Amino acid sequence: MATTPSPPPSATTMRAVQYDGYGGGAEGLKHVEVPIPSPKKGEVLIKMEAASINPIDWKIQKGMLRPFLPWKFPSIPACDLAGEVAAVGGGVRGFELGDKVIAINFPSGGGFAEYAVAQASLTVARPPEVSAAEGACLPLAAVTALQALRAAGAGLDDAPPPKNVLVTAASGGVGHFAVQLARLGGHRVTATCGARNLSLVAGELGADEALDYATPDGAALRSPSGRRYDAVVHCAPHLPWQVFDRVLAEGDTGGVVVDITPSPAALATALLHRVTFSKKRLTPFMFSPSKADMELLVAMARQGKLKPAVDSCHLLSDAPAAWARSMGGHATGKVVVKIGEEE
Repeated sequence: MATTPSPPPSATTMRAVQYDGYGGGAEGLKHVEVPIPSPKKGEVLIKMEAASINPIDWKIQKGMLRPFLPWKFPSIPACDLAGEVAAVGGGVRGFELGDKVIAINFPSGGGFAEYAVAQASLTVARPPEVSAAEGACLPLAAVTALQALRAAGAGLDDAPPPKNVLVTAASGGVGHFAVQLARLGGHRVTATCGARNLSLVAGELGADEALDYATPDGAALRSPSGRRYDAVVHCAPHLPWQVFDRVLAEGDTGGVVVDITPSPAALATALLHRVTFSKKRLTPFMFSPSKADMELLVAMARQGKLKPAVDSCHLLSDAPAAWARSMGGHATGKVVVKIGEEE
């Protein structure tokens, strides 16, 4: 049975950024000094190097998941963690002090701090080829992209023939991973994004077709080559079902739209499709934290097959600016907060 090394005596408290209640946005974040947490059974304590922001982080702060989240106030946000193992809880095997790791601590967060705890079962090794900033981009967004593609029938291991895949908001946190993973799966990808990111999406990310969402064809999700989509990973705000219905594949297989942030209207549409056995159907996304998926994605990043796009890096002292950048909705890839660097 593993023991729990104590943090150095000089490090009994840590810098952190937290919020005390719902609302407030970036201005609601406060810099504080709090005790370093201790890892419980099955947990690791991570000396943080980087955390990334996901929309769910500030949606929780807004109160969109009340009364369920956060479980208590004050709350230290950010679920994507990258750093090194500083201590291990009881029963933890496979990690040594100083190991470079990434972890997902969803929905508890804790990443905006010099130390954070995470379940060992959701912590994976980070190879030297993957920087802390890049590693922090992977846990929630890349796993979401991978699982959404699987749910749409366009995963990495789905049988041929290749699918026609549409990814909306393709330059965002989840979208930019979904484009790359769909291409790695051998599928044909059409992607929507803003005009300024067309070259990124069609170039670096590898989409076969890229559409400006502000144009009539982009708003209607019409493929330039006239493709109908077998699978859609919808990362953008709510669209009426009719928009998808017009561009989905016909026939026995139909087409599947996986909505990663379904609205109440989308949930109602999904229920209707389920009870009517519709060939064309909308499916709400259900996230499931997975160590195996994280290990797969880290291996791809190490090999250079999967490239996290870092929109911007901020120091912990500037975390509110990072929060505001993410809330603005125009980040290309992921917004990262670096921790422990000279400030």
